[in-house]
Amino acid sequence: MEWTGEGLLIGVSHHGESSVIAEAIVAGRGRCLGLVRGGRSMRLAPVLQPGNTIQLTWRARLEDQLGIFIVELLQARAAELIIDRLRLYLSQLICEHLRLLPERNPHDRLLGMALQLIDSPPNGAALARFELALLDDLGFGLDLSQCAVTGVTDDLTYVSPKSGRAVSRAAAAPYLDRLLPLPSFLRSRGNASPHDIADALHLTQHFLQAYVLGPRNLMSLATRTTLVALLAHKH
Repeated sequence: MEWTGEGLLIGVSHHGESSVIAEAIVAGRGRCLGLVRGGRSMRLAPVLQPGNTIQLTWRARLEDQLGIFIVELLQARAAELIIDRLRLYLSQLICEHLRLLPERNPHDRLLGMALQLIDSPPNGAALARFELALLDDLGFGLDLSQCAVTGVTDDLTYVSPKSGRAVSRAAAAPYLDRLLPLPSFLRSRGNASPHDIADALHLTQHFLQAYVLGPRNLMSLATRTTLVALLAHKH
């Protein structure tokens, strides 16, 4: 079996003395893994850097095998990322997030958002939207469309930390100490203040930990903690 596709390299691990197992999000195919023979060589090591866009040809005798990757560099980002600490941490976090996805299920929306994030100036609001989309693709999407208590669709200002559903300002009044703030920009394309961005990243972190990282016995991502602190300092 064989296919060729374009994807974002999100992870590399050593295999044997000279090979690596490469992990990429491929358009139309999702998260795919393959063995790259000689992947630790001077020729291939610069190509196999997370954050690079590569063309992959995958070959295997059976569909459920690991398979072999033949790789070709399409867009190198490693050199420009390493001189910009914020973009480097952001790229690393995006790759770590994408590695949470199940194998071989297409996630082209997330791939497009990831590439936009990596190729743009670091943006906390865009990161929060990406994390909401990640939760949605993992099956844990938040319901921010209407109030969980009254059913109204306007003046939604909080989210229940248990159900992930929005709550209106009026309905939230008796329970403010138990709810998470819902920044308005997450429901629209409006501007976001530094305070709004901090609230949004706290919101997505809560549900990533509760629904994704915790059940897998994973700790909070250190890269994310550092990145959020850097973004706050920048603002």
